[in-house]
Amino acid sequence: MDLHEECGVFGVISPQTAMMADITYYGLYALQHRGQESCGIVINDDGVFSSYKDMGLVSEVFTPDILSGLPQGNMAVGHVRYGTTGGTNRRNCQPIEVNHQKGKMALAHNGNLSNAAQLRDQLELSGAIFHTTSDTEIIAYIVTRERLKTPSIEDALSSAMYTLDGAYSLVLMSSQKLICARDPYGFRPLCYGKKPDGMYVAASESCALKAIGAEFVRDLEPGEILVFGPEGIISRREHCGRKGKKLCIFEYIYFARPDSVIDGVSVHGARLQAGRILARKHPAEADIVVGVPDSGLDAALGFSMESGIPYGIGLIKNKYIGRTFISPGQSTRLDQVRIKLSAVEESVKDKRVVLIDDSIVRGTTSRRIVKLLREAGAKQIHMRISSPPFLHPCYYGTDIDSEKHLIACHHSVMETAKIIGADSLGYLPVSELGALVGEKEKSRQGAAASTGKMCSGYCSACFDGDYPTAIPDDTRKDRFEQKLGKRGKVLG
Repeated sequence: MDLHEECGVFGVISPQTAMMADITYYGLYALQHRGQESCGIVINDDGVFSSYKDMGLVSEVFTPDILSGLPQGNMAVGHVRYGTTGGTNRRNCQPIEVNHQKGKMALAHNGNLSNAAQLRDQLELSGAIFHTTSDTEIIAYIVTRERLKTPSIEDALSSAMYTLDGAYSLVLMSSQKLICARDPYGFRPLCYGKKPDGMYVAASESCALKAIGAEFVRDLEPGEILVFGPEGIISRREHCGRKGKKLCIFEYIYFARPDSVIDGVSVHGARLQAGRILARKHPAEADIVVGVPDSGLDAALGFSMESGIPYGIGLIKNKYIGRTFISPGQSTRLDQVRIKLSAVEESVKDKRVVLIDDSIVRGTTSRRIVKLLREAGAKQIHMRISSPPFLHPCYYGTDIDSEKHLIACHHSVMETAKIIGADSLGYLPVSELGALVGEKEKSRQGAAASTGKMCSGYCSACFDGDYPTAIPDDTRKDRFEQKLGKRGKVLG
């Protein structure tokens, strides 16, 4: 639980003028789980851009008065944010808007550039002036620079992609086109769909397509650029196959909504499989299986199905409280845990409980949840985690920060169980991650045979340290303590 998310992107283009603000609102509302710090919408009304962005949840920022004040249009882009690079403030809200010599652009980004600090230094030394501290502005600056010397915005984006490294799923809007792009590794999801009236929609997850009545068409391939414009739909694939696919495996374990399907794999099905594996690898004698809401519930059901131990509701979530990571401060996060969950005494009193959660990062939240169940009368608590232990930071859009904060880096499984107050603890083995997405848990032919490493279509670097890209020299990862950058600036 105590994990930090990244962002969600949404874009829509219509053959006729429509209430783009309302459509984008519902799309962002469906993606709210991907970011709860800020949100924004930019409307394109025949080349005239109108926008509204602010800190807060979608329903808080876009009140009926705000929505009614935004014009109709034929295109829009939207964004929900939890910042993993850059501070928590209004100036880092997205989409980012740019006016340049050849027109306008609005850009929404999900992910993290692994070479962001290097690119920013290069740009600043060449005279660039930045107004935000997010790496999305770096992308916007490079695309704009390329646009000034290329014949089209999609050519500019393609040129920029040779410079960008790391994770980026983008939705970009110009005066006449809506453009989507997924980095060559495919770290973060991006898909598109179509409505019966000819409207096309792009989003981080398929659940957002359903929310506005669009039919899912397909996921973008890693490296693909998809252009919606006057000439119809154009797929550009010059970057496809340039890198091996490395979708973040944690999308299936935690980030995505259970009703989403990412790259052909059901998120709900992946979590059920995780629970089944846990039941086989780490069985427990117990009376009830309880999942931690929300992302632990599917895995708990899978554990119950495999083990035969009854599934029960042992924890109730206050639906009006956001995910614990909505507040960057550790003390505030703990305060929210106290009011976010409550134990169902009738379900757990005098019972041996198997408690399923998606992850343990620092252990503080897990300790609190175990304590809640103890106070409700649970006789034993056997904690099972539907991911492997976190041993390494992430540089691709998940705010898993320095190793000094990761409990698994400093304590054995038995020690961690004692720290969080559980009678036993079991993690999903790293070797079983492939089973979540239908891959075999053994090395494949080719590169895997020669290197001895697993060759997979997912990234699990936060668990095994096998990073697809070079590790950045300047990580700037830790949001929970202030530290200074090279120029003496406080970094968020």
